[in-house]
Amino acid sequence: MTFIDLAPSAQELQHVRYLFTDVDDTLTTDGKLLPRTYDALWELSRAGIAVVPVTGGSAGWCEHIVRAWPVAAVIGESGAYCVTRRSGEVVFDFWENRALQGERQRQHLEAIERLISEKGGTFKIAHDQVFRLADVAIDIQGHATQDVEDLAFNIRSIGGTVAISSIHINTWIGDYDKRAMSERLLTGIFRVDPAELPSVTAFVGDSRNDAPMFGFIRNSFGVGNILPVLPHLQHVPRWISSQPAGLGFADIARTILSARATGK
Repeated sequence: MTFIDLAPSAQELQHVRYLFTDVDDTLTTDGKLLPRTYDALWELSRAGIAVVPVTGGSAGWCEHIVRAWPVAAVIGESGAYCVTRRSGEVVFDFWENRALQGERQRQHLEAIERLISEKGGTFKIAHDQVFRLADVAIDIQGHATQDVEDLAFNIRSIGGTVAISSIHINTWIGDYDKRAMSERLLTGIFRVDPAELPSVTAFVGDSRNDAPMFGFIRNSFGVGNILPVLPHLQHVPRWISSQPAGLGFADIARTILSARATGK
């Protein structure tokens, strides 16, 4: 595969055992999971690499993924919980407490709905809000960048944490994010030695809410469609695929698999 500007060496990737990845516009392409991308997930799994989607997606979406895809876990609603299968059962591990996070969500949703109404009602709560357990999602597709920024500013002013993806503003009350829950999953559930994290992990993303992960995981990749948002990122990916979305992910997966094979 080809990368923009520079490419990783096999030596840098040969010890990767955990691949974290965004979902929307990173694994999916125009909302679909392409056969080539799904095959890449299976190839990674068969090679012993634990794939962990890290998404702003709802609990319903996350449960489907952990049941149907070859993944080791899913982190959902921007770090509100991680979802795993243990002894055949789907288990949700919340950042704090399901009841507490649910009550915060209820109050925050009411506040967001008032805010949107006061600002003229051009934004809408995401259709999958009913399947969410901890956050509030607002559709932003079709809205001007400045309007999205203004809404995000107003949400922060009422105490909400904000993450902006390619499709949503995700907002919640709490001190977690994608990075925090990823680190907890690695060290707490997967029992990875913190000293090993830089060499055994990798991450793939495409949007602004992936910046914490780019800063956390040394072996970080962007798919090609990340280029327009690079100026807005506090932390940027180390490598960028020349291919966009799911095709870029498939190329990155092959690069990691090739590096692993070289190191054996």
